[in-house]
Amino acid sequence: MTTSTTPPAIPPAIPPAIPPAAPPAAIASAISSTRPGGPSRSRRGLALALLVSAQFVVMLDTSIVNVALPSIQASLSLSGSSVSWVVNAYVLTFGGLLLLCGRVADQVGRRRMFTIGSVLFTVGTLAAATAAGEWMLIAGRIVQGAGAACLSPASMALLLVTFPGEHRARAMGLWGAASALGGATGVAAGGLLAGTFGWPSVFLVTVPVSLLAVVVAGRVLDDSKPRARHHFDLRGAVSITAAVVALVDGALSLASGNWTDFVIVGVLVPVALAAVFIHAERRAPEPLVPLDLFSSPMLRIGVALAVLGGAARASTFVLVALYLQQALAMSPEAGGLAMVPTSLTGFVVSLVLLPRVLRRFGARRSLVSGLLVLAGGHLWLACAPVGDGYLVGVLPGLLLVATGVALSFTPTTMVIASAVPDTHAGLASGLASSATQVGAALGTAAFTAIALRDSGSGFPTAFVAAATVALFTALLGRIAGRSRH
Repeated sequence: MTTSTTPPAIPPAIPPAIPPAAPPAAIASAISSTRPGGPSRSRRGLALALLVSAQFVVMLDTSIVNVALPSIQASLSLSGSSVSWVVNAYVLTFGGLLLLCGRVADQVGRRRMFTIGSVLFTVGTLAAATAAGEWMLIAGRIVQGAGAACLSPASMALLLVTFPGEHRARAMGLWGAASALGGATGVAAGGLLAGTFGWPSVFLVTVPVSLLAVVVAGRVLDDSKPRARHHFDLRGAVSITAAVVALVDGALSLASGNWTDFVIVGVLVPVALAAVFIHAERRAPEPLVPLDLFSSPMLRIGVALAVLGGAARASTFVLVALYLQQALAMSPEAGGLAMVPTSLTGFVVSLVLLPRVLRRFGARRSLVSGLLVLAGGHLWLACAPVGDGYLVGVLPGLLLVATGVALSFTPTTMVIASAVPDTHAGLASGLASSATQVGAALGTAAFTAIALRDSGSGFPTAFVAAATVALFTALLGRIAGRSRH
C-alpha cells in the first residue's frame, strides 16, 4: 500500500476526538431529559450515556493521537513514513471494517459486537501505549481501528433501535454533541498530556471508558436476540473490505501526489473488487449486504449523500489547519487553539439546535440546511482576504462550517437508516460510516492537492471547490425528498 512520506500537518477538528472518563456534565444533564418513560427509564438513560461515551472515545483517538505525533516520533525515532502509518493504520482498518462489522452486529447481536469492540479497543490501546518500537505501535493502532469499527456501527444501531420516535432526535443530538466536544478536547488535551505525562498518556486516557464499557454493556444495553445460525458471506466480506481499504489508500496516494498509484489502487482495484462483491452477494445464501435493499431510491441517494457530504465536511478542517499555518503563518500550537471554537460551536449546535430542527423538520431537511450553511462557510473562507486576519477573515467562516457540519453529519445516518428495516440497523450504520469515511478521505486528498499547488496559493480555489460539492450534495438531498423507499 502507498503511504504519504510526511505526517499530517494538523489533525481534523470535527468529527474526531475525546478524553474524559465519562460524558461532561452538560451531556449527563441532557440525558435525563431524553429518557423515555416506563419501567426501563433509568436503564435507558444509562444505555444512552454508555453509547455516547463510546462514540466519544472512538472520536478522541484520531485527533488526540495526531496532536501527539511529534512526541511519538521523537521518542521512538520514527521516520516520516512510519509516523504516517501511525495514522493510516488506524484509518484504513477503521474505514475498511465498518461495513462488515455493521452487518455482523445485526447477525450476532449488537450488544455482543459492542462488547467485542470495547475489548479490542482496550487491547489495542494498551499495546500502543506500551510500544517500545515502530511495529508494536502500528500493530496496536490496527487493533484499535478494528475495535473502533466494531464499536461505532454497533453503538449507533443500538441508539437507533433503543430510542425510536420523538426520543431519537435528542439521542442523536447528544451523539453529535459528543463528537463535536471531543474534537475540542482532543486538540487541546493531546499536546498537554504528551508534554506533561509523555505520549503514552494520550492512549491511556481512554482506557477507563473502554474498560467500563466491557463491564457494564451486558447490564444496561438491550438487544434483540440474534439468529442461532448464520452462513457467513466470506467472499463478500473480503471483497468489500478490500475495496474500501483500496479506496482510502488510493486517496492517501492522491494526497501525496502519486497519480499512478491513485488510478491503480484507488480506482481500478476498487472497481474490480466491487464487481467481485456484487457477484458474491447475488449467490450468497445470506449476503453481507442484501442487494435488494438498494431498490430503495432513498438508500441509494443516502449513500451518495454520505460520500459527498463526508468529502465536503472532513476536508474543511484539514484545509483550514493548513491555511492557518501557511497563509496566516500561525504556529502549530496557535493553529490548534484557533480551531477550538469550531468544536465548541459544533457541540452547542448538536446539543441545543439539532434536536429541535430534527423534531420540526426531519433528518433530510436538517441535512440540506446544514449543507447550505457549510457551503456558506466555505465561500466565506474563499473570499476573505488574507490581510483580514483570523477574527474577521477566518473565525466567522469556521463558525458557519461548524454549524453546517453539526446540522448535516448525524442526519445523514438517519436518512440511510430510514430506508432499511430495524433488523438491518447495524448494516445501515456501517454503510453510512463507511461511505462517509471514503468521502472524507477522497475529499481531503483532492481539496488539499488543490490548495497546496503553486506553493500554497490554491486555498481560495479549494474552498470554492468544497463549497460546490456541499451545494451539489444539498441539491441531491432536496431531490431525495421526492423519493420513497
